[in-house]
Parts: sequence; C-alpha cells; structure tokens
Amino acid sequence: MNATRFSPEAVRLDDAARAGWLYYVAGNTQDEIARKLGVSRQSAQRLVAMAVSEKLIKVRVDHPIARCMDLAGALSDRFGLMSCEIVPSDPDAPGLLTGVAIAAAAELERTLKSPDRRIVSLGTGRALKATVEQLPRMSCPQHVVVSRLGNMMQDGSASPYNATISLAERIGAPHYPYPLPVLARDPAELAAMRGQDAVRNTIRLCEQAHLSLVGIGQMDRSAPLFVDGFVSAAEMDELAALGAVGEITSWVYDREGRVIDCAFNARVASAPLPRAAERPVIAVATGEAKLPAIRAALVGHLVNGLITSEATAERLLAL
Repeated sequence: MNATRFSPEAVRLDDAARAGWLYYVAGNTQDEIARKLGVSRQSAQRLVAMAVSEKLIKVRVDHPIARCMDLAGALSDRFGLMSCEIVPSDPDAPGLLTGVAIAAAAELERTLKSPDRRIVSLGTGRALKATVEQLPRMSCPQHVVVSRLGNMMQDGSASPYNATISLAERIGAPHYPYPLPVLARDPAELAAMRGQDAVRNTIRLCEQAHLSLVGIGQMDRSAPLFVDGFVSAAEMDELAALGAVGEITSWVYDREGRVIDCAFNARVASAPLPRAAERPVIAVATGEAKLPAIRAALVGHLVNGLITSEATAERLLAL
C-alpha cells in the first residue's frame, strides 16, 4: 500500500480536485458541492480555490488566434526559429507574464509526458519561476532537471527566482543544482572550480539536455544582474561601453548576439550557452525593456525558440 496516497495533503488534493470538477465541469454551485462532499459552504469554497491554486484546473482557449499565429510564422521565418509561440496581450498590461508562463508550461509539459528519460535544463528568473508555477503536478521520476547556473546571491543567500528546485519538487524528478556561485572572483578561481567532478557532471547534463528553457535579461539599471547586486554601476557602464544589450544565464552579449570577450564574462561560472541546433533552446521573455536583448539573442542564434507576447512580437518585427 502506498502511504503517500493517504497522507493528509494527498487527501486534501483529492477533495480539491473533486470540488473543482463539480464546480467547473458539472456546473454545481458551492452549496451543492458542500452538500455532496459533506463539508461546510466555506470549506467547499476553499477547496475550489485550492483546485485553482494547485493547478488542478486547466483553462484552455481551444481556438488558434490568427494574429498570434501570423506573428509566430513571421518571427520564425526572419530568425530561423525551430519553434515560436505567441500569446495574446492584455492592452492594459502588455508586459504581463501569466500568458507567456502558461504557454511555456505547456511546452515543458509536452516534454515531461515522454515515458523515456528526458533531461530538462533551466535558467533562472521571474519568467521561468512563473512557468513552473503554471505547471500541473506530475509524477516524472524518469526525468532529470538540471540548472544552468548557480543559485547563490552575492551575500550568500539563495536566489528567489531559481526554478530548478521548484520544478523537481513539482514533478517528483531528481535534480542537479548548479554547484557554483553565479560569478567567480577571478578566472583562476573559476578554472579551479570547473575542475570539480560535480561541476563537470552538471555541465555535461546541460549539454545533453533535450529541452532548455532560459530567460533573457536586459542590460540597464533595471537589469536583474544589477538589481540583484552581481554588477556594480561602474561595471554596468563598462559593459554598456562594450556594447552589451542582454544576458542569458549571466552571459553578456552584444546587439549581434555575440558573447562579449570581457572581464565580467571571464568570471561567469554558468554552463556555456548551448549551441546545438537540433535541440530546443527556448527563451521565455516579454516586455518593452527586453526588446533589444531578445532581438540580439535571436539574431545571434543564442536560442532557437521563443515564447513571448503579441505586443513584444509586434515590436520585434518592427525593429
């Protein structure tokens, strides 16, 4: 007997799923759900809310939106993308992450449904964290989740935007956190750290990934690298002078998508950016501030897939 199935949390999720089904599929009122489940109306209300918060309920618009499909085709043709998913934009909130995160979660779910072992490598950031939060709970012990960069902030605390651990817990898969800080103190220290067996194994898993999802960061005073304290104001000015427009897993690149040969990149401890054309490397990014960074990543083929919003896609094609 599997004791996990009868744990309080599992029973609660079962009740939430049943309440969600009664409400969204069977069309029951909360009073009817309370009566059928033998709980109070307030408990029924909480169970329905839990079904939504735990992603037990999926809402799908089962009709392709022509404008989004046209934009995806145009971006794929212009930049030679393997895949491109464009989601509708809210005119009042064009930078909203929710729709993009739902689409990225669907892409991730397709890979995770494979019965065969799959390696998924992840960057970090708000978009990827939101993606994992939109993924339903799954049982995928056959898969492997690996991080492409370290989780340690400058002060030694853990980044709040690491997605690897959250994904592994959500799908019940083994995971490999990247066993280095985001930045080494100098190239000599970096070389010594990369000689460790755990680091070599993690980088090898990143190279073998069947799917890689990465965020894209802009390079201004709102950049995650700057806000999180990895880059000083003086270093930001130096990188700007070198033509930096974006970063992926802390690797800084110019407007042509070329990783810049500079002191900062010489200290980046992240796994090297993937270049395997046959394996999907998908950027999950949206927003006006990220436009130069997204365009440069596409131009330089740092990624071969993109999930973004309608508003961002239109601006990319206008640049």
